[in-house]
Amino acid sequence: MPGPAPDPNALRRDRKDDAGWVSLPSGGRTGVAPGWPLTGFSDRESELWESLWAKPQAILWEKNSQELEVALFVRRLAEVELPDAPVTLGVLVAKQMDQLLLTLPSMFRARVKVADDEVAARRESAPVVASSVRDRLKLAHGA
Repeated sequence: MPGPAPDPNALRRDRKDDAGWVSLPSGGRTGVAPGWPLTGFSDRESELWESLWAKPQAILWEKNSQELEVALFVRRLAEVELPDAPVTLGVLVAKQMDQLLLTLPSMFRARVKVADDEVAARRESAPVVASSVRDRLKLAHGA
């Protein structure tokens, strides 16, 4: 799709925005990944499977019973990582990423966003306390 992704904070006159956005927790999905639905799996597939089910989008996959779709994506992703993988496989993996909301444009189109981590934001914005005159001068001069 050409053009920039929709702004989640913008309201458009040509559509109703009363449906709102789905907000996923930045910490991702907690708990154990579901059982692998395909026959056999490699070590790499196991790593990918575990890491994907910890993402925020996994909350939606679990809600929609998309274990098979995620497993097929994992299998193709592991294959596309190989040096002799065909280019067409990369195109398929990119499409699967969009369908699983793993790209920002696909998340914006689906009106899904990851919530800000308020605790981390507060921690980063906490004032720096200088304990000595020398430290205060360093802070004042940006050193």
